[in-house]
Amino acid sequence: MSIVGPRPHAVAHNEEYRKLIKAYMVRHKVKPGITGWAQVNGHRGETDTIHKMQARVEYDLEYLRNWSLALDLHIMMRTARLVFFDKNAY
Repeated sequence: MSIVGPRPHAVAHNEEYRKLIKAYMVRHKVKPGITGWAQVNGHRGETDTIHKMQARVEYDLEYLRNWSLALDLHIMMRTARLVFFDKNAY
């Protein structure tokens, strides 16, 4: 596991969403992370609808397309800010 990368999902989610969301499995080409681009952009927590999961996957794919050390540092700083200052962080 890495510090930054797409957050892992349960195996059952992988089996379900790989059939419903285009390019869902592409996010598995990199190590999963503790935090990620989707999480710092508000797509964290329960994914009880396909639209929520699709938004998360879109952010994950954007992260993969635009990966850089600067982006990872930016995500880590935003994560720290959210943890300490966002009342809805969990």
